[in-house]
Amino acid sequence: MNYFRILAFLLIFSVPQIVSGQETRYSFEKGLMGSPFKLVFYTTSDTLAKRAADNAFRRVEELNEIMSDYRDGSEINRLSAQSGSGKWVPVSKDLFDILAISQDISKKCDGVFDVTLGPVVQMWRHATRKGTFPSEQEIADARSKTGYNKMKLNAKTRSVLLTQKGMRLDIGGLGKGFAAEEALKELKKLGITSAMMDAGGKIVMTNPPPGTEGWNITISNGSDSLKTIQLANTSLATSGPTYRYMEYKGVRYSHIVDPKTGIGLLFHVRTTAICDGGTISDALATAFSVAGIEKSKKMIKRFPGTKVWLVERKGEQVTEWSTLSR
Repeated sequence: MNYFRILAFLLIFSVPQIVSGQETRYSFEKGLMGSPFKLVFYTTSDTLAKRAADNAFRRVEELNEIMSDYRDGSEINRLSAQSGSGKWVPVSKDLFDILAISQDISKKCDGVFDVTLGPVVQMWRHATRKGTFPSEQEIADARSKTGYNKMKLNAKTRSVLLTQKGMRLDIGGLGKGFAAEEALKELKKLGITSAMMDAGGKIVMTNPPPGTEGWNITISNGSDSLKTIQLANTSLATSGPTYRYMEYKGVRYSHIVDPKTGIGLLFHVRTTAICDGGTISDALATAFSVAGIEKSKKMIKRFPGTKVWLVERKGEQVTEWSTLSR
């Protein structure tokens, strides 16, 4: 599902905390892409900290203009509007890069992650708002316009071909991770090497805070179990239907849609994925959620170094699978 929405709020604050003779901890927060983006880093002056935060948040806003499917004039919506035209459409480097990453993940995950799911996502959003379940025909019609193999990419010309009319791209499944990753690159340009960005549960980290071995990150299984782990120079994403779901005739459907059925997941509770790169961890949190525990045990082998904590509930039975260190 897509998370790109009009700014819910615009709150920026800085809380400096001196941790050594040279470096101070700074914390900033701003509402972007429908979620709070929290930025924490260590640097040597208030002036540099303000500049770094401004640059990081500006970069996220720039990406939102390109990738938001909520904005009629966004680049991704202009691209979708040309689906089925037979035209190869030149796109920006940012849009091409995220589509290329998504395509690679789709192939490795056998389509359980798919950015061409836009028509189904639009249908599901409408159904959730109205509280009505879509008909079999509506689901079939929406699904007929999807399929990652219907999106063609040409790296030499940096262009995209959407082969079927009515296709609509939705990169909500990896956009926040991509944005967080890009935001921290802005800090690196200024020489800031110890930083963390939390983009609504999609967390990207560089070097640990001064004098520590890592950032303390607490994650949950969605109910009563918590883990606190130290991480650095990696990324983490968590996905679950805790706050976003549709309940129909006593059945709760997740906001995460299964490309093969066109409806929200029934049994998923919570997924946390840890790997190199915010874009990939964001996408894999969705992919593992859709695949479920048994398929994910096989799929994770295609992503060396990745760790996952996946929780499912069927009736009263809760099943967990974790590759995290105890």
